[in-house]
Amino acid sequence: MMKNDTMHLAGVYTKYVMKSWFQYKVDAVLRSLAVFLREATGIFVIYFTLLEFDSLNGWNIYEMLFLFSLLFVTYGILILFFTGLRDFGHTVRTGGFDRFILRPRGLLFQLIFCNADWFAAIGHGGLGIVLFIISAGKVGVQWDVVTILYYIFAIIGGVLIQGAIFLFLATLNIYLLETGSIKELFYFNAREFAGYPISIFSKGIQAVMIYVVPFAFVNYFPAQYLLRKPDMEQYPEIFMYLTPVVGVVMYLLAYGFWRFSVKYYKSSGN
Repeated sequence: MMKNDTMHLAGVYTKYVMKSWFQYKVDAVLRSLAVFLREATGIFVIYFTLLEFDSLNGWNIYEMLFLFSLLFVTYGILILFFTGLRDFGHTVRTGGFDRFILRPRGLLFQLIFCNADWFAAIGHGGLGIVLFIISAGKVGVQWDVVTILYYIFAIIGGVLIQGAIFLFLATLNIYLLETGSIKELFYFNAREFAGYPISIFSKGIQAVMIYVVPFAFVNYFPAQYLLRKPDMEQYPEIFMYLTPVVGVVMYLLAYGFWRFSVKYYKSSGN
């Protein structure tokens, strides 16, 4: 009964959040399109650059687009569930988190379902789907049951990895009211590097992308499983299979940090 009630409440949250975001339909379409075009601009630059130079460390234009598609698709799904964590610093500073504490529901449940950035989800996710459609048939992948299942689990793992980063950074707001610069450094700046094969970077950056902020498991290693590019030889083969595992382990660790930290939350006083 409790499970059904929780699912019903999640549905109610989602329904009203969607109604609020799409109240003005023309505005919603234009803002989603604006996100799509903003992100697509960087892709156009890479596209025309590769037309001139043919490849980047052995990755041709369609393989690069496939790499980017994983990044955008996972973010599009991520932001539907983790907008509340992305914006948690603002919620804490304005005292909004105090209202969540007083409600008879789990705090993380409320944060996940109380809001969803539908414009970012449609813009990023839509771009990811477009890039996948353009590239998937031209990168030599044999789309059978095994590769489709691998792709689905890689997407889920990639979402969990990024969700864990959001949850960890959100938890820091319990101790530090302002963490915007930390979020920029450890998520958005790291995500910029993830758009390219990590093999083109220095060993230090590669180590960060694999072991500290493991965006390499969001798109690079899953893409390597499907594309088998020569630069994979410098990494353990098992990395191509670890994305779901890394996602689950990271999320459980971030959740444990969250559960420990909320005990020490003190209102901002606003």
